[in-house]
Amino acid sequence: MSRARFGLLTAALVFIADQLTKWLVAGPFGLRAEGDRLDLLPIFDLMRVHNHGISLGLLTASTDTYRWLLVAFTAAIAMVVAYWLFREPKKGDQLALGMVLGGALGNIVDRVRFGYVLDFADLHFGSWRPFLVFNVADAAISIGVVILILRALFVKDSASREKVQNA
Repeated sequence: MSRARFGLLTAALVFIADQLTKWLVAGPFGLRAEGDRLDLLPIFDLMRVHNHGISLGLLTASTDTYRWLLVAFTAAIAMVVAYWLFREPKKGDQLALGMVLGGALGNIVDRVRFGYVLDFADLHFGSWRPFLVFNVADAAISIGVVILILRALFVKDSASREKVQNA
């Protein structure tokens, strides 16, 4: 358990930040219906979007059966990430796995409660939008995956260095 503590703390913080921002958007900020919008900055708005699928509109859950299959699929992925987190000794990877786990749990809670994931962050440069509307969980998952990929490609652990030096 102590090995995973850092990652679990990261997951909890991401989950809390995700749920808090979704509550703020849907409550105090007044974006109550899908499509409601609040202009904040020239390049950033809040816009309520109900995401019934996963990224890029894939695997859209158009029926309750598909919704619960999507919940089961994402929960299975979250369990694999949690298993990896409990076995991972490196803090950098624990951070990344915690981000992925916290984000996955935040989106799973939405899908269970509402049947969709609440997205709201709309980054744009004029009419060009480099991303679909997203939320804190989506950002954490994306950043966590990028960290894992970069660490796998560019960070060598001491055991790998010893093998190279002894060869």
